[in-house]
Amino acid sequence: MQSATLKAIEYILPERILTNEDLIQEFPEWTVEKIFNKTGIQDRRMSDTSEFASDLAISAATKLFNSGACQPADIDFILLCTQSPDYFLPTTACLVQNRLGIPTTAGALDFNLGCSGFVYGLGLAKGLLQTGQANNVLLITTETYSKYLKADDKSSRAIFGDAAAASLVSLVESADGANIGHLIWGTDGSGANNLIVKHGGLRYPIDKDSDQHPSLYMNGAEIFAFTLRVVPSAIEALLAKSGNTLDDFDLFVFHQANSYMLQHLRKRLNIPEDKFFVYLENCGNTVSSTIPIALKEAHIAGRLQHGALVMLVGFGVGYSWAATTLRWYTDTHLT
Repeated sequence: MQSATLKAIEYILPERILTNEDLIQEFPEWTVEKIFNKTGIQDRRMSDTSEFASDLAISAATKLFNSGACQPADIDFILLCTQSPDYFLPTTACLVQNRLGIPTTAGALDFNLGCSGFVYGLGLAKGLLQTGQANNVLLITTETYSKYLKADDKSSRAIFGDAAAASLVSLVESADGANIGHLIWGTDGSGANNLIVKHGGLRYPIDKDSDQHPSLYMNGAEIFAFTLRVVPSAIEALLAKSGNTLDDFDLFVFHQANSYMLQHLRKRLNIPEDKFFVYLENCGNTVSSTIPIALKEAHIAGRLQHGALVMLVGFGVGYSWAATTLRWYTDTHLT
């Protein structure tokens, strides 16, 4: 039986590092220990002033191609998730197609989602593959949120980092059944103003003669309350749809928001700590790339074996959330 399968993941982090020690130089009321205990983050990566979403995407995809997982000629659709595109138009995916030398017969589109974006991308890729529209989908998540952060916004600067991940999703013969399984979606635009870059678009343009830049606003308390409200119910809906119980899963990989939120969710859901994977200490919250980065690192750490059943849950800006089951497929390109 053919199924849509996540076959390979590679990711890239920018070279510039912002450490907790750097942050306390700017915010002496904090301590290194306080930042780490609250966020679970020691280092986060920042894109250079001349480095943008398409550049990180190119680096991640090139790393994927160099791994031997596939070549540019194999790709017949590009899905690129970003909320920090190079331009309003053209589509960043089109820039990536050209720079990577992917055939002009390939489809390419951007979709603007944040923390739920990777799960959404898996769902979109599954639809393209299982309706015969594509055989190999290049799913890219790429963000340079640091360019939205104000110098005095210590909370956001302590959390967010830049990154890109490139994943290959293909049709393969699988005896394990559906590798990308059931999907649960959720949207609540009433929370849009709690995590927003309000100025810089067409509704609220920035005066071309000013020295302002688009900046991010986050109401952390409201985002936390939203997460506690929707994630348990999304998981309950996913279990009902898939016919699984929590005990059936070998690993849980949630959007890596911050360690405080993740541990609160884990305890509330009664998920054993040895089945709950967290990876953000040395990269921070990389928005749409947190789940693929965590999956890659879980595999490297030996936490994922062939045939493992994984639950993925993304949640955040929008408000938007999504959850799916994933049967882990191991090949030589994931080592």
